[in-house]
Amino acid sequence: MAKTKILFITHEMAPFLELSKISEITRQLPQAMQEKGFEIRILMPRFGTINERRNRLHEVIRLSGMNIVVDNNDNPLIIKVASIPAARMQVYFLDNDEYFHRKQVFRDKSNKFFADNDERAIFFCKGALETVKKLGWAPDVVHCHGWMSALIPAYLKTSYKDDPTYKDSKVIYSLYNDHFPESLGEDFGKKALISSMKEEHITPYGKGDHLDLYQGAISYSDAVVIAEDNVSEDLLKFVKKADIPLTNAENDEDFENYCNLYEQFASEELETA
Repeated sequence: MAKTKILFITHEMAPFLELSKISEITRQLPQAMQEKGFEIRILMPRFGTINERRNRLHEVIRLSGMNIVVDNNDNPLIIKVASIPAARMQVYFLDNDEYFHRKQVFRDKSNKFFADNDERAIFFCKGALETVKKLGWAPDVVHCHGWMSALIPAYLKTSYKDDPTYKDSKVIYSLYNDHFPESLGEDFGKKALISSMKEEHITPYGKGDHLDLYQGAISYSDAVVIAEDNVSEDLLKFVKKADIPLTNAENDEDFENYCNLYEQFASEELETA
C-alpha cells in the first residue's frame, strides 16, 4: 500500500527559526511521522534571519521561477532547500527579496508590526501551494502550523478543491499561542482573494487579527489539534460550535495522537476510493 503523504506548512521550525512552541513541534513531528512510515514534505519562509551558509541552503532551480501575484503585483518566488542529516529530512524554503530579506521576522527594530505582514502571509500561502503542485506530489494530509499559514485551508477548500494535486487532501490546523495584538489590516481580505474565490469565502477571517485568522482557518479545516497549553478559550468554543473533530496533543510526547489522526484520514480515503 502507498505511504500516506503529509505536507507540513509552518512559518518556523528548529533549528532554522525558533520563535515559539511551533518550531519545536514542527521539527520533531515530521521526523516522528517519517519514522512511522509516512512520506513527508515541509515548507516554510526563508526569513532573513535564517543563515543560508550555516544551514547550507541552496536554490532548487526546477522549482524556482514562478511569480506569485499579491495585490495585482507579480512577486518572484525562489525555492531553496536544506537538509537535516540527523533526521534524513529536507525542508523547502520560500524566498523573495521584497518580503523576506530583512533582519527581523514580523517586527522592525522598533518592535513595530510590519505593515506588509498581510502580503507576506498571502505570498507564503499561495507560494506554498503552487510549489507543491510543481513538485508533482499530491498530499493526503496538509497540516498547517502558525497564523501565517491560516489561509491555506480556505484556499484548499475553494480555489484548489478540484486541483488534481489537492482534490483528495484533508486539512488539519494546529492551535497555538502565537498571539499578536495587531491585525493584518482592512484590505487583508480583498488582497487574499484568488481566482474563483468570492468575498464571502474570506469573511470568516474577519479583520485579520490573531483570533480571526485562527477562526477562519478552523472554518475550512477537516480537523483541529490543540498543540500546546493555554489555547484561547474563545477558539475552543468556536471549534466546538463548528463541530469539527478536535485532537488534544498538548502532552503527546510520542506523537501517537497525531499518528492516529493521520491514519484515520488515510482510512477514510480508502473507504471512499
